[in-house]
Amino acid sequence: MSEEDKTTRISIEPEKQSLLDHHTEKHFTAGEIVRDIIIGVSDGLTVPFALAAGLSGAKASSSIVLTAGIAEVAAGAISMGLGGYLAAKGEADHYAREMKREQEEIIAVPETEAAEVAEILAQYGIEPHEYSPVVNSLRKNPQAWLEFMMRFELGLEKPDPKRAFQSAFTIAIAYVLGGLVPLLPYMFIPQAMDAVVASVVITLIALFIFGYGKGRFTGSKPVKSAFETAFIGAIASAAAYSLAKLVQH
Repeated sequence: MSEEDKTTRISIEPEKQSLLDHHTEKHFTAGEIVRDIIIGVSDGLTVPFALAAGLSGAKASSSIVLTAGIAEVAAGAISMGLGGYLAAKGEADHYAREMKREQEEIIAVPETEAAEVAEILAQYGIEPHEYSPVVNSLRKNPQAWLEFMMRFELGLEKPDPKRAFQSAFTIAIAYVLGGLVPLLPYMFIPQAMDAVVASVVITLIALFIFGYGKGRFTGSKPVKSAFETAFIGAIASAAAYSLAKLVQH
């Protein structure tokens, strides 16, 4: 339990507080960061991979493929990071608007809002004589009432104020790291047609490892996730390579 939690926690019976103090729950709480990493790495591995394969199919030199690939990684990282920033900023703005609206409703129509609290609690099987004291307690604490309505009526969690910049940075860095993987062979192999073979192998291995790790973090079957991720990357590169060959002819 953090220091902030200790200073802001409510008063409960000493016996129950003792149980909480000696009980540690191990929950994974970095879901948003992992989601940003997954978005960045998955796109970073597949998009530059497909671009490099396509240019190799058009018989471009390794230097041209590498130049185009690095330019794409830079542009993609900026674009993806900006997208992550705008998405997180939009969520924060939406929360602020809904909180202001809910706050105004608590002041303007408190009876209606209290009835909504009762309705929410009733959905959990709580009887009227059981939830009435809860409703009355919330009415005496407007801030707790507001937070209750935001979470249980609207299903909104208060966003981290640093979330927008954190999301942008995480996605951009993850995209760069993922995007450099398929370009590595082009740095050392002059012939693009030879480099693309090495790029395919190294990228598919990276996709397989990434897919396995993604499955472990998200709770899905790791092996299945690994094969699915590698398959999607293979399809993307094959499509780009075939399209380049088709256009060339």
